[in-house]
Amino acid sequence: MKGGEEWQGDKVVAQTFQEISPADFFYRNREIVGFTNPTRAIFSAIRELVENSLDAAEAIQVPPDIYIRLSQDEESKSSRTYTLRVEDNGSGIPPQQVPLSFGQFLVSSKYKLKQARGTFGLGGTMAILYGQITTNKPVCITSSTGGSRIFKYVLMIDIEKNRPVILDRKVLRNRWKWHGTIVEFHLEGDYSKAMPRILDYLKLTAIVNPYADITFVDPKGRLYRFERKSEEVPPPPVETLPHPHGVDVETLQRIIRSTGCNNMLSFMKEHFHRVGEQTARQFLKSAGIDERMNPKSLRPDEIVDLVRAMKNFKDFLPPDASCLSPIGEELMRTGILKELEPRFTAVSQRKPSAYSGHPFIVEVAIAYGGKVPSRNDITLYRFANKIPLMYDESGDVSWKILRSINWRRYGVSPGMPVAVLVHICSTKIPYKTVGKEIIADIPEISREILNGIREVARRLRRYLTRRKHVEQQRRRLSIFSRYLPKIADFSARLGGLEEMPDINRLYKRQVIFRDYKTGNSYVEGETFNAEGYKTILVIAKNKHESNSVNLRVLGLTGSRWRVLIPEVTLEAGAEFYEMLTKRARLLKVQVKSAVRNKPGTVNVFIDGLSE
Repeated sequence: MKGGEEWQGDKVVAQTFQEISPADFFYRNREIVGFTNPTRAIFSAIRELVENSLDAAEAIQVPPDIYIRLSQDEESKSSRTYTLRVEDNGSGIPPQQVPLSFGQFLVSSKYKLKQARGTFGLGGTMAILYGQITTNKPVCITSSTGGSRIFKYVLMIDIEKNRPVILDRKVLRNRWKWHGTIVEFHLEGDYSKAMPRILDYLKLTAIVNPYADITFVDPKGRLYRFERKSEEVPPPPVETLPHPHGVDVETLQRIIRSTGCNNMLSFMKEHFHRVGEQTARQFLKSAGIDERMNPKSLRPDEIVDLVRAMKNFKDFLPPDASCLSPIGEELMRTGILKELEPRFTAVSQRKPSAYSGHPFIVEVAIAYGGKVPSRNDITLYRFANKIPLMYDESGDVSWKILRSINWRRYGVSPGMPVAVLVHICSTKIPYKTVGKEIIADIPEISREILNGIREVARRLRRYLTRRKHVEQQRRRLSIFSRYLPKIADFSARLGGLEEMPDINRLYKRQVIFRDYKTGNSYVEGETFNAEGYKTILVIAKNKHESNSVNLRVLGLTGSRWRVLIPEVTLEAGAEFYEMLTKRARLLKVQVKSAVRNKPGTVNVFIDGLSE
C-alpha cells in the first residue's frame, strides 16, 4: 500500500491506493465502464467529464457553466480520431493534485458514505486512458482554484508503473480570478452513431440540472445550447457514517483497521450512523460482546458474526436522509418545462425512506403534451443521483412498475404524449448489474416509485378530465361568438331599434395580442375587466413555424396581482385554451420567447360569458 490524496471540491481528503496496472485495469473493466467500442466510448467520455464538471461547480455552490467541444482531427479523417475539450467554472484543482487526479488510478480506503453523481468514482481518468491507448497522445489539463495563477499541464499515464508523466508544465497569470478546469485530449470514436445518445444525455442532464448552462459544439460545427432556467443550486450531499444494517464484512474490516477506539462501546458510537451509547450497549448485550473488548482483537469468524448481529438487531434508529441532495420539486418542474415544454406537468417528492440501512429519496414526475414524444408505450426517463440512465431500460424496476399500472384508469391511452420521470438519490443505489444502468427491484424502493407514479397520474387524470370540460365550454363560447351578435342585430331590427343593443354584458371577446412578435422578457397586453362574467376562457395560438413561446395569466384579487395560470409553453403551431377557476376583477396576459433571441408570433384573446 502507498499513501496518497484525493481532491474533493475545496478540500484534500487523505486516502490510500494500491499499485495497479492501468492497462490491466482498463481491459478488465472497459465493458463495465462503457468503453467497449468507439460509439459508446465517445459517449462515456463526455458523460464522465460533464459529471465531474457538475460536481466541481456544485461543491462551491456556483451555477455550472459547461462548454463541450468535439472536433475531428484533420490528419485522421479515416481513423475517426477526435479532440474532446470540456471546460467548467468549478472549484478547480490545486496544482500539486492535477497529475494525481488525471494520471493515476487510486483505490480508496475510506469507509464513509456519500451520495455521488459519478457512476464509478474514476472520473475522467478512464476516459483519458482510453484516449491514450487509442491515439498515443497526451492530455492537456488547465486549472485554477481562483488564485493569482493558472496551471497548465501536459500529461501521459505510465501504464506500467501507474504514475503520471509530466511532459510540460506552465504557470500563467490569472488576471480575471478565473476558477475551473479545462480538459482536452484525443480519442477514437464514432460520433455519427453516438450523436443521438449524446444529445439525449445532454437534454436529460439539463432537465435534472436546470441551474446548469451547457453548450455543446459537435464536429460539424453545430451548436446545441441548454440554457439555465434557475440560479438556485441545491446544497451538495454530505458524507455520512455507514448504518449498521448496511455494513458488510469487508467494510467492517476496513473500519476496524482504521479505528483508534480501544473498546467496542466507543467503536460502535464513533463509526456508525445514529448509534448512541444506550443503543450501543443494548446491541452489544444482545450480541454477547463485551463492551471493553478491543475491536482489533476480533477474529475473522467473530467479524462475520458481528455483521450478522448488526443486520438482525431491530432497535437501531433508521438512517437519516439529511445527507442526501435531491433535485427538489421546483427545480425538477423547471427542468421539465425547459426541455420538454409540456402542456401539463406534475412532480412529487416522496418522503425519505431506507433499505438495508441506506437512506433514499424517490422523486417522480409526469409530463403531457408539448415536446413529449407520442408512442404506443409511455416514455420513461430514469435518473440516479442526478445522472441519466441511458442503457438497458427494459430491465429496470421503474419500467416494470410502469407496465404494471392500468393507465386507462387515469385517462391515458396508447399514442398519447405522456412521459414519466423517476429519480432516485441514495448513498448506495441498488444497481442490478455491474454496468450500473439498471436499478434492482428492492421492495422499499419499488413501493415508493409505485406510490409516486400513482400520485402524479391522479393529477394527470384530473387535468385530462378538466380539459374535456374546458373543450365543451370553448365550443359553447364559439357558438355565442358566432351567433349572439347576429341574434342581437336581428332582434334590434325586428323591434324597430336604430342601434344594436350592447351585448358585452352577456358576452365579450377581447383581443389581447394579435400577430405579436415575442421578446426575451415578459410583455403584457391590454387589461381585461372580468367583473360580471362567470365563465372566462383564455385562448392563445403560437403561429410561428419553429420557435416556442411562454405564456402566463395574472389576476387582480384584492389589492394584489396573483398568478392564475402558471407559465406554460406553446410550441410552434400549438393552441392553448384554459378556463379560469379563480375569480379576479382584472386580468392580464403576459407572453415572451421560450428560448432567448428566438421570437414566436402569438394571438391571444379572452372570452367572458355572463350567466
